[in-house]
Amino acid sequence: MTPQRIVCLCPSLTEALFDLGAGSRVVGVTDWCVHPEEEVEKRTKIGGTKTPHLDIIFSLNPDLVVVNEEENRLEDVEAIEARGIEVFNTFPKTVLDAAATMRAMGEKVGCAEQGERIAREIEAEREKVLATAKGRKPVRFGYLIWRRPYMTVNRDTFVHDLLTLAGGQNVFADLPQRYPKISAEQLFTAKPDAIFLPTEPYMFTAPHAAEVCADSGLPPERVPLVDGEFLTWYGSRTPKGLRYAGELLARPIGRG
Repeated sequence: MTPQRIVCLCPSLTEALFDLGAGSRVVGVTDWCVHPEEEVEKRTKIGGTKTPHLDIIFSLNPDLVVVNEEENRLEDVEAIEARGIEVFNTFPKTVLDAAATMRAMGEKVGCAEQGERIAREIEAEREKVLATAKGRKPVRFGYLIWRRPYMTVNRDTFVHDLLTLAGGQNVFADLPQRYPKISAEQLFTAKPDAIFLPTEPYMFTAPHAAEVCADSGLPPERVPLVDGEFLTWYGSRTPKGLRYAGELLARPIGRG
């Protein structure tokens, strides 16, 4: 049965639900669900991704709750399932996983045709950035997601796959944790061509970039602030993210 009342606990998937054509059936979203802005403002807010108010969720009488295995807590998912509410769980770690997620979610919410369209757009854009990056010297990059302590990403992450497809080479790819803590010394000794500072989950700003420059020994033009939504939000935003990553890595940055 096609769900008629949907709650979404993952910002990128809230956006995707609207792009699939299921937005009119979305009744609850998190405080961090910001796209599409004019629509999510009209929906009931159920709290944060890791601090949802279950009583509000239950009061909305959803027949489907969309979650992400990493962004949402297992105990909250189990509590929702214990109430007999269906949960659609996601955990894409690659661009192709994102395409598969859009197909599966499209099927689940009765928008299979739109899900297939978005999935094919993701796959086509993936091939384009691969072709563009072919034969070009890889940009050895670090991608920070936090400071004090610095945290980065290894190869088992969506952003790693996205940037690698576009011509990057993650200098911290082989660290054992998905989001490892690193020291300023590690940042320096890794000798990346560039260090990317995203707008989320930590909102890096120009003063933070100056700090990273001092710790890494890199000049400011090789420590750019980048759009975290484009690089980490999987789903209907992924084609734009692939294009953004391709443009980012095609710049003179990192060719030092």
